[in-house]
Amino acid sequence: MTTDAAPFLAATRTFYDAIAEDYADRFRDVHVAQPVDRAMLAAYAQMVGPGGQVADLGCGPGRVTAHLASLGLSVFGLDLSSSMLAIARRENPGLRFEQGSMLELDLPDGALAGAVSWYSSIHTPWERLPDLFREFRRVLAPGGHLLLAFQSGDEPRRHERPFGHPVTLDFERRRPEPMAELLAGAGLTVRVRTLREPDEALGEPVAQACLIATRD
Repeated sequence: MTTDAAPFLAATRTFYDAIAEDYADRFRDVHVAQPVDRAMLAAYAQMVGPGGQVADLGCGPGRVTAHLASLGLSVFGLDLSSSMLAIARRENPGLRFEQGSMLELDLPDGALAGAVSWYSSIHTPWERLPDLFREFRRVLAPGGHLLLAFQSGDEPRRHERPFGHPVTLDFERRRPEPMAELLAGAGLTVRVRTLREPDEALGEPVAQACLIATRD
């Protein structure tokens, strides 16, 4: 079940429900096309190791979920958008996908060996990030790893009428240093930090950041 208690959750779900098919077609290979991103996902998979349960939180059409599964992880996806989940289930019938909010995960404390937020925290307001990161920590077992990817910068980018659909949403950009501080405040220690320049072949406008943090 999803919750609309926070307006930004409802706005995010509405946005992605509207653009799901176009988004999935446009970004079919982008998540694993960049060699540094592939290397980070592979390193993360090795840090988690086989056998432990991993959640791809904000999984969208399930491309990263499937890639992590191909790297040997026991992984399932979660997303707000029913339209995105329909694509994920259609394209990955062997994987599990659930609807829900990252802020209210229907998981016991310490249930996960790993949690992945691959560009899915970018619609969460800054003031709600501590809540989000505490929820990530809650569901991670001691020694569990969080992978967090996001666009680096200070100003959000507003997407209006993407693919001609009458929806609008802000995509937040954040600097790695304050994000690492928020993670530390939630009880997650950053072990790996990368910042790569925009990949022109992928049409990226800004640098891309990636953090791997561990629950103490």
